[in-house]
Amino acid sequence: MKSYGKEDLEILARTIYGEARGELYEFGIASLVAVANVVLNRWRKNFAPTIRDVCLAPLQFSCWNKNDPNLKKVEGVATDCCVFRKCLEVAENVLEGRWPDLTDGCDHYHNRDLKPYWAAHMAPKRIFGRHCFYNIKG
Repeated sequence: MKSYGKEDLEILARTIYGEARGELYEFGIASLVAVANVVLNRWRKNFAPTIRDVCLAPLQFSCWNKNDPNLKKVEGVATDCCVFRKCLEVAENVLEGRWPDLTDGCDHYHNRDLKPYWAAHMAPKRIFGRHCFYNIKG
């Protein structure tokens, strides 16, 4: 089994926060778990050597893009923020294998209001909250 470090946990929690924090109160925790699942699935499928590298890969998770308005929120969120604490809890539980992969192996997702080029001819495998999930690199 692959191992992860404290920085991986922190970056994963910030990625969940940046990608799905607005879904917690409207759709519940499953939306946050599904984002974490995609990151771990990418890591397991060797998209990058570390969880940190998966999250910070250029143009992969929009909250880390230099021109995204979420970037300042992701970098500056207070660690005692209740939503961030929930994201940290999700990250830890998913990393430790205590919570299942709700996406069934999905490695991509997008906001359901968008249709990126890579999803043009695909049906989503799962939908959680405002996100459609796909398994591209089976």
